[in-house]
Amino acid sequence: MSEFNSKHNRAVWFDIPVANLDRAVEFYAGVLGIQVHKERYGEVSFAVLEHHEGNGGCLIPEESAIRSDGGILIYLNVEGRIREAVAQVERLGGNVVHPIHAIGPHGFKSVVLDSEGNRIALHSMVDR
Repeated sequence: MSEFNSKHNRAVWFDIPVANLDRAVEFYAGVLGIQVHKERYGEVSFAVLEHHEGNGGCLIPEESAIRSDGGILIYLNVEGRIREAVAQVERLGGNVVHPIHAIGPHGFKSVVLDSEGNRIALHSMVDR
């Protein structure tokens, strides 16, 4: 994690549990429009979401942690391409729970289930 993350942000990293790593890599790469790199550390395989100097996270095989009925909601940035991202959700095995809607001066979001059944929010300041 970068110095920027630990110094200026409260949330510095996230793990998204997945049942099928390859399927989840395809889903997140397609929906977020980013590179997702598979890695291995010892016996554990995982995939890191491209994040450069910003906050980062990874996909980690941990099927027992998947929860779609509540819990924490992670907002993932799809700035300027929320409509394209939401269109990719169902094509890549996810489901739209709440369609794109305004959240006042804070932009727009859509709540979706990813290809593994996790509930996430896609966020953009603009509706396009």
